[in-house]
Parts: sequence; structure tokens; C-alpha cells
Amino acid sequence: MRYASSREPRTRSQAISSLIRWFSPAGPGPRPFRAALGILWLSTACAPVDRPPTAGDPVPDVRAATLDGEAVALSDLRGEVLLVNLWATWCAPCRFETPFLQSLYDEHRERGFEIVGISVDDAGFEDVVREFAGEYGVTYTILHDPEMRSMDAFRAVGLPATYLVDREGTIRFVRIGPVSEEDRTFFEALEAALG
Repeated sequence: MRYASSREPRTRSQAISSLIRWFSPAGPGPRPFRAALGILWLSTACAPVDRPPTAGDPVPDVRAATLDGEAVALSDLRGEVLLVNLWATWCAPCRFETPFLQSLYDEHRERGFEIVGISVDDAGFEDVVREFAGEYGVTYTILHDPEMRSMDAFRAVGLPATYLVDREGTIRFVRIGPVSEEDRTFFEALEAALG
């Protein structure tokens, strides 16, 4: 078999063009392969899009344990305005926003506002998470999720990831990155949710 000829493509783009022509519906490529390729394309084009939840979506019902081992599900907190914050002790932006979250909790908890901080630190780091909470004076609920099920459920792509949820369980605000006192959009969503 001859591997080089004047008819073979000389550049990568010519090779790709040649393959596309070969396997196109009108091309000389094998018909079963073209049919299989068409079915594969159709099945991926019609597949549901797996997107992260956004404002207006229901909050995923994540379940994780407190640092004392008590199981808590987000659905247990329905009826409260809930701020779900995915974080880790090694995350610098998470450390930056923790004092703000604590002050927010102190200011609004009497109005039915709860914060659930879900740590995705590795298994065996409960003492590190507990120490972090003590260092920052955290009094809101801390859950530990070393399997990162919460990251999967929210399809979060970074930390911190914050979700404001209304009393009916609908997400009203999403932020990947730290939330701060300068974030007007967040405060508007919070006030609307608190009523």
C-alpha cells in the first residue's frame, strides 16, 4: 500500500477536509458509518443540557452532616429564607467573605433568615473546619460534605458558590465568587425574599 501520493492531503486542514468529504452523506465513505455518525450526532444534539441551577430554579435537596454528625437536608429548612454557601477552609475568597456572611446572619436571622455553609473540605478535616468556624466566630449552620455531593448537585464550578433561596425553595440569586456588602443585586434579592 502506498502512503504518499499526489492525491493525499499535504496539510492538516486538507486532511480534515478530506475526511469530512469522505464521510459526508454524498461522499464515498461507507454508508453504515455515515448512518452511525448521523445517529450519534442526533442523539447528542437532542440530549438535555445539564446546566447549573439559576434564579427561578428549585434548590437541589442536598443532604450533609453537621460537624457533630447530625444529618441535615436543605428541604428541612423550607419556609426560611436560606443562603447556601459552598466553601472550603483552603479557599482564600471564602475566608474573605465569611465575616460578611456572619454579620449578614446576625442582622437578618430574626426575620427568618438562615445560612447553611457547606464545607467541601476532605474527610477527616472536621477539626480544621471547626477551628475555622471558631476563628471567624461563625454561628450559622455548618455542614461538612467531603464527597462534594453539594458541588455536584449545584453543578458549581468554583468556590465560594452562593445561592439565595426564598421561603418556597426557589433560587433567587446565584454568585460564583465572594458576596460582599457592595453587591446591590444580592441585597435587592435578599430584601425581596425576606419581604
